[in-house]
Amino acid sequence: MFEECIYFNGNALARSITRLWTEAYKEYDLSPPHAFLLRVVLAKPGLLPRELAHELKLSRSTITRFLDSLEKRGLLIRQTVETDKRELKVFPTKKSLEIHKKLDNTGKNLSSKMADIVGNKELTELLTKLRKIQKTIEKL
Repeated sequence: MFEECIYFNGNALARSITRLWTEAYKEYDLSPPHAFLLRVVLAKPGLLPRELAHELKLSRSTITRFLDSLEKRGLLIRQTVETDKRELKVFPTKKSLEIHKKLDNTGKNLSSKMADIVGNKELTELLTKLRKIQKTIEKL
């Protein structure tokens, strides 16, 4: 019935993928979006919340909620910028640094699993097309 509907098919795919990612990040007690945010902070310490929002394609208010949650759990800290006390930079904590490598490996394993399921070439082509469509729609 909805074979030609990008909304329906995109969301159906997202739900299937979300189940796999949710299961994989369960051992860290993190949702996939929280895990992605933490991985960005671990890879690029000192980013501003607006930079994280841009990187993760999420709203600033969503980033703030995620930062609040991760900070309460002791996985990151926010520090004011010396030149502008209204700005906050986000840094990993010792607790998150301890799981950094394992967290990144979980992401790599998920990508490898998808390549095994779909095929490496097909997955690369799909991701390229998805990014192109997303950028095009973003311009509307």
